[in-house]
Amino acid sequence: MQITVLDDYQDAVRKLDCAQHLAGHDLKIFNNTVKGVGQLSVRLRDAQAVVLIRERTALSRQLLEKCPKLQLVVQTGRIGPHVDVQACTDLGIAVAQGQTDPAVTAELTWALVLAAARRLPQYIASLKHGAWQQAGLKSQSMPPNFGLGQRLAGKTLGIWGYGRIGQQVARYAQAFDMRVQVWGSEASRARAVEHGFAAAPSREALFATSDVLSLHLRLSESTRHLITLADLSLMRPTSILVNTARPELLVPDALVAALNRGRPGLAAVDVFEAEPILQGHPLLRLENAICTPHIGFVELQHYEYLFSQAFDTVRKFAAGDLSDVINAQGLSLRRV
Repeated sequence: MQITVLDDYQDAVRKLDCAQHLAGHDLKIFNNTVKGVGQLSVRLRDAQAVVLIRERTALSRQLLEKCPKLQLVVQTGRIGPHVDVQACTDLGIAVAQGQTDPAVTAELTWALVLAAARRLPQYIASLKHGAWQQAGLKSQSMPPNFGLGQRLAGKTLGIWGYGRIGQQVARYAQAFDMRVQVWGSEASRARAVEHGFAAAPSREALFATSDVLSLHLRLSESTRHLITLADLSLMRPTSILVNTARPELLVPDALVAALNRGRPGLAAVDVFEAEPILQGHPLLRLENAICTPHIGFVELQHYEYLFSQAFDTVRKFAAGDLSDVINAQGLSLRRV
């Protein structure tokens, strides 16, 4: 089969051990990204299978109709709204998805918590410019000595969304002698209490009393733009917001406005509404924002795990095995 991998920014896929799973197939990998339907349709013109790296590229009906040879879409991780599964089914294109390991995103979340709490990016940047023990962070909206950073022990970690990643982050916080409080569905709060953590008394209390607040909600119609500027304004000037989940959980521009007002005092963000973000993005210009380029799932062992699943699915499909296909019901496979 002619297999195309899109948006491999670091040119990592061809160097993975699992790339050998596709011996005998024609593998084409693109290392840069394009967004327009016209440009993408050119890239996918000859593709019989496309492997997507998470949500980096959207496959709309308009685009899929311009991919005459496409028979299979394989998603690394879970399918999201970026893939029009109904359009794939209507056009005779099979769709498959994989599993993810929550540990990698949980670890990145905790790295951001530590980096923000101790102001590591600010200290590192200043040191490279010759300033010794200077973190900056001295604007009028910030509390006195904000640049010194703060320990985590004895502080309160708030978690909104107590799924696989949220649960792991809670355990990390416990190891650092933090108090953990959880907000989310009634079932999530009950599960947190079963695990020995506290359930926040209310949404407002979660924002008002968390020294660090980490978001781990899934994106859905009910959670899209759920978090408002009013919510963020309840946070303390010394508190930290961490988002390694989805940018669309927040109302657009609410975080920039909140950081400019100094509530919360800091944010650590790994996800953005448009990716890759442009150099002039407002968050990149704020001294109290720590930004990483959506690397929560980007880790060598995790890549091997994701792409082993994806390439095995392609190989099975090429042999006529549709066991991994999620839209098999009602699907009339495209014959090329």
